[in-house]
Amino acid sequence: MRKGLTFLPALALAAALALPGVATAAPHANTVVATVNGEDITVGHMVIAHKELPEQYKQLPADVLYKAILDQLIQQTALKQQLHGEVPAYVQLTIDNEMRTLLAQEVVQNVMEKAATEENIRAAYDATYSTGDGGDEFNASHILVESEAEALDIKSELDAGADFATLAKARSTGPSGPNGGQLGWFGLGQMVPEFETAVLSLSNGDVSTPIQTQFGWHVILLTERRKAEAPEFEVVREQLANTLRQTAVEAHVDTLTTRADITRPEIEDFTPEIIKDLSLIGN
Repeated sequence: MRKGLTFLPALALAAALALPGVATAAPHANTVVATVNGEDITVGHMVIAHKELPEQYKQLPADVLYKAILDQLIQQTALKQQLHGEVPAYVQLTIDNEMRTLLAQEVVQNVMEKAATEENIRAAYDATYSTGDGGDEFNASHILVESEAEALDIKSELDAGADFATLAKARSTGPSGPNGGQLGWFGLGQMVPEFETAVLSLSNGDVSTPIQTQFGWHVILLTERRKAEAPEFEVVREQLANTLRQTAVEAHVDTLTTRADITRPEIEDFTPEIIKDLSLIGN
């Protein structure tokens, strides 16, 4: 895939030239700053070009950047006019994808802003911590092995009276093994779902049956369960806001895709490898 041309780095290092004369009206996004063969370049185009610059270039003086960006846009306009309005397939497809992404992001941003209002964040805090505590915390240890058979064997040894920490040091493949399998204190949402579900089913001193996660097979010992103190609002404010945003976006997307008329036609002789074939778009 060919990359877009850019001349900014070289031009940005050049000496600054005088800016154009001041317009009679206050400038705005549609104010024309240059015209190339009848095609306008506006302040809005320059604002977006500046926004996309790497951070190191944004540190340059404004007059240097103005000259560099405007020269770049003029040169790019003159170059693209050589196509006389023809748009290569890969360019149009890129524009389509970028437009789709930008518009989708606009909707997502609107949904997130409406979801994470100060009122909603306060309500989420009250609902989560209305009992005055910060929810359950757990102190647990585990023995991690690769197979269910080995985990069952370890569980049998524990049931027969073997010491958990000793077995963890000898047989656990997890990083907590040398420490007797101790994981320390953790709260809800800090462990993978299968592990958390197993811990929730245990009472203090219980050892779980073997459970499988993406990391392997675990035998878990719950040492202690306690209630954590409720955190101050400002401590969890952003966490609650992010949860509200994520939940709202997921719900909105689910609603839209459920209501949408979506078809996925069967394509004869189709293979997923086709997405790697750049020759289809003239590249």
